[in-house]
Amino acid sequence: MREITLRQLEVIRAVMLRGTIAGAAEHLGISAPGISRLIKHTEATLGIRLFERRAGSFVPAVEASAVFDQIRAVYRGVENLQLALSALRKGEQVELGFACAPSIAQFIAARAIRGVRARYPDLYIDLNILKIEETIDYLLLERGEFVIMSSPVDNPGIDNGYLIAAPLVAIVPAGHRLAAQAAISIHDLMAERVIGVDPADPYGAQLARPFLDAGLALRHDIRGRFAQTVVSLVRHGLGVAVIDAFSVAEVYMPGLERRPLVERAELHAYVVRKKGRVLSAFAEHAIGQFRKELRAAANLIPAASASRG
Repeated sequence: MREITLRQLEVIRAVMLRGTIAGAAEHLGISAPGISRLIKHTEATLGIRLFERRAGSFVPAVEASAVFDQIRAVYRGVENLQLALSALRKGEQVELGFACAPSIAQFIAARAIRGVRARYPDLYIDLNILKIEETIDYLLLERGEFVIMSSPVDNPGIDNGYLIAAPLVAIVPAGHRLAAQAAISIHDLMAERVIGVDPADPYGAQLARPFLDAGLALRHDIRGRFAQTVVSLVRHGLGVAVIDAFSVAEVYMPGLERRPLVERAELHAYVVRKKGRVLSAFAEHAIGQFRKELRAAANLIPAASASRG
């Protein structure tokens, strides 16, 4: 006995659903004679009667009830598969966990997540904010798939993928005398109350680098642990600071003025993940959205040479 084909199953099911050859033909969009011939051929090949003919209608034969039960089960499975695929395309019942450094989480993360939501509207997202010393456990214990950091992580079990560089910029309170300049030098900032992050912190070390490269003895009047704290302190008129462009990436920031630094300095962004871990399609898409938003933020504030021109 020959095996039944998927095409034969499709035709048998159409006749089951519609009860007539004409109805099955309409359902499948093919000719009625073709349906009739295929049913006869299938019955002859299988050696069983599938339908009883009653006044133009096709009624499933009693002796073939087990066959029709299996056909129904097959199509229920197909329908469930289609529902599962549709849910997966939208991100239903799926979780994406990742984390960001505080400086990147402030503005960039929300924009990247907006892009992820546009592609996967029902995806559950678990966003964490981590310092660099918290990143290793987060990744090695697989609490999330990746972390967007402003420094590479030095660990043999971790992969660091370079994303983009953004300039360090000067920030001063609105109305400050330095805001009249198209670009601000770190020498200008040294004459003010400087706010920053402890240089012993990897992020703080990057913010302090332009001063050290110029041979200046940097002394902070106020220190905060996170970029958001530094920005808030400057907005409230408590001093000036050097900060990365990601941390001041909003188009409108009332109470704050941003200017390019005369001295060229950058902060680099990395995507960090557990070595050997294969990322989900959701994670890969999210990383692409971060790359896009980081690039836009890096270009928000013009370079010093451009601002002077």
